[in-house]
Amino acid sequence: MADARYDPDNIFAKILRGEIPCHRVYEDAHTLAFMDVMPQGEGHTLVIPKAPSRGLLDADPATLAALMASVQRVGRAVKAAFEADGLTLFQFNEAAGGQTVFHLHVHVIPRREGVPLKRHEGGMADNAVLAEQAARIRTALDAQG
Repeated sequence: MADARYDPDNIFAKILRGEIPCHRVYEDAHTLAFMDVMPQGEGHTLVIPKAPSRGLLDADPATLAALMASVQRVGRAVKAAFEADGLTLFQFNEAAGGQTVFHLHVHVIPRREGVPLKRHEGGMADNAVLAEQAARIRTALDAQG
């Protein structure tokens, strides 16, 4: 059911193939979660399906089910790791909807009361910071069992 316009050379497909490094947080048979390199807040994590899906509307329902289960699991860990008051989830579809990478993905961002999000185009985060944040989330995932 994948969209014929799916580009197998998008950056997330390259990450899935191991052609581009990322700070991995969680992986199972159907999904991968990793740190956003242009975070809008501390702990900003992306969760993607391994199945080639351009967006929400062309994804197989089983792909969506696996993706949302991982979003929930990662969201719990992100919230715990950063002692957040809440979470913001973003999921964009097509350019008009704000999508810039055309592989289905969900942004998971821990939030603290009164702290605004940064702009997504705010520049690349320091790799050491992302590595430390990823380790914190993995520790929280381990604690979930």
